[in-house]
Amino acid sequence: MGPYATLFVLLALLAGLVVGKGWERYKLKDGRWIDRRRGRESPHYMLGLNFLVANQIDQAIEELSAAAEAAGDPLEIHLILGNLYREKGQVGRAIQEHQSLLQRARLRKLEHANVLLCLGLDYRHGGFVDRALEAFSEVLRLDPDNRYALSNLEKLHEEQHQWVEAYAMRQKQAARDLPAHQPRHQQILAFLENEIGLEALRRRAFPEAAARFEAAIALDTKNAPGYLNLGDVLLLQADPAAANAAWERLVDTSPERAYLAFSRLEQAYGRLNEPARFPALCRRLIAENSQDWRARLALARHLTAHGSAADALELLFEALVINPHALALHQAIWETLSRLQLSPALVGRYVDLTRDAIFYLDPHICTHCRYRSTELLWQCPHCHEWDTFVEERIAPAKDTEATLTT
Repeated sequence: MGPYATLFVLLALLAGLVVGKGWERYKLKDGRWIDRRRGRESPHYMLGLNFLVANQIDQAIEELSAAAEAAGDPLEIHLILGNLYREKGQVGRAIQEHQSLLQRARLRKLEHANVLLCLGLDYRHGGFVDRALEAFSEVLRLDPDNRYALSNLEKLHEEQHQWVEAYAMRQKQAARDLPAHQPRHQQILAFLENEIGLEALRRRAFPEAAARFEAAIALDTKNAPGYLNLGDVLLLQADPAAANAAWERLVDTSPERAYLAFSRLEQAYGRLNEPARFPALCRRLIAENSQDWRARLALARHLTAHGSAADALELLFEALVINPHALALHQAIWETLSRLQLSPALVGRYVDLTRDAIFYLDPHICTHCRYRSTELLWQCPHCHEWDTFVEERIAPAKDTEATLTT
């Protein structure tokens, strides 16, 4: 969890605990009534919040600890202190802080749920999966609509590859959320359906796997892995025509993801004795999107394999103008140049095109946490968010049509 996400959770929790309408101003402690505003009116409290906003954790802990002592140890400040210890990596201290709050007498249901939520986050951060699951489940018993508990339970199940349980948690979140958020829920449910299908595929339960992949597509018509895996399972069931149709559906619904099916489609057209369909598909994609460098790369490789290296090189040079930093293009160009005996004129042209290019191996980046990958991933292995990877361009592509006509 990044600093901004952590700050949001901390401040959201603070708002819920401090200014919620259901909180009374005064609370009985050790036989006397304590004014809850004393902690919030303390200069230590305000300084602590300022340090928290500035992400100066140590100073925030020092000031909030002083505010808690001056105000008679109010629960909400100790909740925040425990969260700050967790943020510092002092998970044991955070657990101790939050567990001590559970021992307090006369905890209200909402207070109890919020303490358990923080404790569950401590356990999750420390890798105590079973304890975290138990804590978040108890939060839901006390507060069935607690979206933080639902979200954390889903992520815990995903991390354990318990896809059915994760799917159930996401369904509960969708049932409680606003209509505007439903498309995102549908998108994530589709990815979870796909994972359940992959589990069935590994068991060679082909009909179940196919049904899951179809369900993923029904939830989100742009779910690329659903189409890819549906075609794979249909091919395993000895139905190449249906497999090919599934991959072509991906091309039609998400042409920007068509490249994921190129190798499958090229082989499928060969099995169907229609090899000319693959170069025709690539040319159609290029005509529909002049910036599609991947279709040019796929067509070039196809032409090279079929003895048309010179035509292939022209396509690769066109693709290079669009994305000069793609390592796959440079590898294909050098392979093609080798087939053409490294013609000095062609090599010189390549050098001119790549004079300012920077090659990189991991162009895919998670927009949520900035994790980098050499390939497109459907779920980030770092932050576990779904469908957050994009292909980063070091420099904007040039106007291909203008370049190609000069």
